Amino acid sequence: MTNKLARGALDRSMVRAVAWNAAAKWLTQILTWLATIIVARLLTPADYGLVGMAGLYLTLATMVSQIGIADAVIAMTGLTRRQLSELNTVAMLVGIALVGLSCAVARPLAHFFASPALESVVLVVSIVYVANGLQVVPRALMQRELRFKALAGIEMARALAQMVVTLVLAVLGFGYWSLVLGTVASAFLGTGLTLCFRQHPFAFPRFSQLRKELSFSANVMVSGATWYVYSNSDFLVAGRVLGQVPLGFYTLAWTISSAPIEKVGNLLLSVTPAFFSAVQHDKAELRRYLSRLTEMLAYVTVPLSFGIIVLADVLVPVVLGPKWAGVVGPLRLLGLLTAFRSIAILPGRVLNVTGDTSFTMWSSIATAAVLPFAFLLGSRWGTNGIATAWILAYPPLMVPIFYRTFQRIEMKALEYLASLMPSLGASLAMACAILAIRAVLGRGHSPLLSLGVSGITGALFYGGTLWMFHRERVLGLWRAILRARRSAPEAVAPPASINLQGSNPGQMPQQL
Repeated sequence: MTNKLARGALDRSMVRAVAWNAAAKWLTQILTWLATIIVARLLTPADYGLVGMAGLYLTLATMVSQIGIADAVIAMTGLTRRQLSELNTVAMLVGIALVGLSCAVARPLAHFFASPALESVVLVVSIVYVANGLQVVPRALMQRELRFKALAGIEMARALAQMVVTLVLAVLGFGYWSLVLGTVASAFLGTGLTLCFRQHPFAFPRFSQLRKELSFSANVMVSGATWYVYSNSDFLVAGRVLGQVPLGFYTLAWTISSAPIEKVGNLLLSVTPAFFSAVQHDKAELRRYLSRLTEMLAYVTVPLSFGIIVLADVLVPVVLGPKWAGVVGPLRLLGLLTAFRSIAILPGRVLNVTGDTSFTMWSSIATAAVLPFAFLLGSRWGTNGIATAWILAYPPLMVPIFYRTFQRIEMKALEYLASLMPSLGASLAMACAILAIRAVLGRGHSPLLSLGVSGITGALFYGGTLWMFHRERVLGLWRAILRARRSAPEAVAPPASINLQGSNPGQMPQQL
């Protein structure tokens, strides 16, 4: 069992990690969304549709270049310096191989989507895979060493670079290239900064000596690849069956509905692997972390999800303009899925750090076998049908993952559900209040006024409901966070349960 001193140190480390993530993300978030709004007004649905088509392959290749080996480095804490060096070489070779694969598939993809411009987009973006391969192991080591202050600074710099490059090129009339080149600039800057903070040597890989590590990496990589297949097959179906403009509507609807996960949920999700790994042999601590993290995620993502559902019809025209009216339907439907998607990530990560990667892999394969057919069937009703397929098919497919996780860490389902009830109840009250105030305002007022008044009303009702019915629970969680924050030292060393054998602290540059 993890002793109280080690548990307190780990809690303080997590609070600091989340705090640095929050500072970095929220510092850039307002500017990023302002830039997104401006870019959406400058570009067309066809531009977003083309980049969405390219993303069907590019996202998969990017993910393959960054996961698997990184997860093994974080979870397998007994790796030697030599093994890490060999894995560093393997990661670089994977990046080089992906460049070659991209050159081979660029033209067939362009023919498949009947979009000649797609070939050049795929070829240009493929150059980032070598850069990604170079930073896989150094970045994973920084996570394992809990250097989230430096990682937060790197992510902030990447986000700002992407925002500035995309916005400037969009203003200059580069069209879809502004989205493409913004991504490329962000990737290269991120790799360069990562290598400035943490480098690791290379070594010729002895594959016979890396069987366990490569098997772990392969399971995670297959899980990630199949996750990509089912989570992007909706874009494939929309682009192939419905066309470029509907795909543009659906792509933007997905982007907006995913914002609570990517911009808020990732404050926690990006730091969980290292902390789950630190307590991977302690079931009680795994239960505690899973319950607390789920509750913290739910307090933010559930109300945002409900807000998207009830305000989509005024949010889209006010923020994006009337040409994006086709976003409203799928946005509302995808909003139903947002909160569940955010909390459904955590159980799989628990299984991975406890060594059950084969189960997550096969579960992901099964999901990838079912969802594309659901999307194809739903496409008969347009983008709304595809979004509905997500709602009907995805949650049941995640049940085995939750069940296996509860078995693995000996957690009761009711204990888990208890962590969700405060946010669900308060969000329901919030939604009812928003609908009531909109009914009172009617259609005679401006959409901007309706959006502002509804948003303020919803926030007040959400906070008021939590304070009235769940005050002690919320205050208890807040006090625990404050205690950890106040007692956090200036520099947090990795907990004793994380073995840093083979690392080279002498080569670590000073953190941001």
